[in-house]
Amino acid sequence: MLIYVYLIAITAEAMSGALAAGRRNMDMFGVAFIAFITALGGGTVRDMLLGNYPVTWTQHPMYIYLTISAGLLTMVIARIMHHLHSLFLVLDAMGLIAFTVIGCDVALKLGYSTPVVIMAGITTGIFGGILRDLLCNRTPMVLRKELYASVSLLVALLHLGLIRLGVNEDINLLASFSVGLALRLSAIRWSLALPVFSYGPGRW
Repeated sequence: MLIYVYLIAITAEAMSGALAAGRRNMDMFGVAFIAFITALGGGTVRDMLLGNYPVTWTQHPMYIYLTISAGLLTMVIARIMHHLHSLFLVLDAMGLIAFTVIGCDVALKLGYSTPVVIMAGITTGIFGGILRDLLCNRTPMVLRKELYASVSLLVALLHLGLIRLGVNEDINLLASFSVGLALRLSAIRWSLALPVFSYGPGRW
């Protein structure tokens, strides 16, 4: 099940990257590149940090075709994308959870300690969006809006906790997705966010 959610997630992330590129008036190459980076950037950074070579997408060219095609398709259907806003929020939340779980599993298989496993999950979950926003000259949204990175953290903790308890893999995934989706969608619905640190002249 996780691989199918992953494919849906990278497609949705690629389309979100393409929309961000469109807001910056990028050409076709720029749109395709941002789409690719948004969808696969988190996993790439994770693999590089963990020394997990070859990087995952280099062994699965289909991921390249899928993300770039999704980005270019977005250029064609951009005018109707606002009608799909709610769907994209759900797909993005599912992607965050899927990326987090996959990142944790990769680090676990490599034998890393728990703190590293958690950071690997979070990196996989949020770094594609961070790279997208940096390349589009924006402050990363995942670090300043509704609960997002913290949802990734909680999903990683829950996933690892259930593994330690010996919970069945399918039940683990169901619990991780249920809790993660509930948290993320609640954060969107009620604008839940962590306290903001604001520092500037005259504040101290």
